[in-house]
Amino acid sequence: MSLKGKAAIVTGSTSGIGQGIAEALAAAGADIMLNGFGDAAAIEAQRSALERDHGVKAAYSAADMSKPDQIKAMVADAEKAFGKVDILVNNAGIQTVAAIEEFPDDRWELIQAINLSSNFYAIKAAMPGMKARNWGRIVNIASAHGLVASPYKVAYVAAKHGVVGLTKVVALETAEMNITCNAICPGFVKTPLVEGQIGDQAKANNMSEEQVVKDVILASQPSKRFVGIDELGALTVFLCGEQASSITGTSLSVDGGWTAR
Repeated sequence: MSLKGKAAIVTGSTSGIGQGIAEALAAAGADIMLNGFGDAAAIEAQRSALERDHGVKAAYSAADMSKPDQIKAMVADAEKAFGKVDILVNNAGIQTVAAIEEFPDDRWELIQAINLSSNFYAIKAAMPGMKARNWGRIVNIASAHGLVASPYKVAYVAAKHGVVGLTKVVALETAEMNITCNAICPGFVKTPLVEGQIGDQAKANNMSEEQVVKDVILASQPSKRFVGIDELGALTVFLCGEQASSITGTSLSVDGGWTAR
């Protein structure tokens, strides 16, 4: 599937899921605005590799997804760099785990800002251009936790449920404009963050890493395997293509059967 001539923003794309999605979109021919935190040299290497390997334009924005003004500026920068923003992938997210009565107030606010409100502000900024061109693809990376809950993740679950609701509203408002908005709801993905959790839990519980993966991390995932970042990239590319033009307002579970229970 070719996305040649399209321009995309992928938030939180300097590592993990976002990096994989940015790579997949670039491989399909889309110009890419990267966004996220990390080592400046590593980010520049990632940006230049996208251009070299896929023959696309690639830019980078250091916008903080908790700051509405910076989100608006990121969209404007992408429009200046590429002439337009056709594709918006809202992927940036953070997590904190604690019982609700112990949950830090500042972390609740930050998780809502980055995991939910950033989607709103980015969509709001990109929408006028999409409407003017009568074409757009918005993909919000939600979570299985946008559909079901787990203990001790109150802010994350609330935010991701909000992303699913936001997705539906945007889809309805743009249904006649050749603009689609969908949410991808992954189960557990083996990102660098999760890999670190595996090692920590293995030491804390005197278990092998294999036991932690099977009996702790993937306990709720019937497939007993991690979702591949490449799977999420491929689905995102499909949703951005013409063959997915009637898919809008949906929440697509990629969770090894987690939410089938």
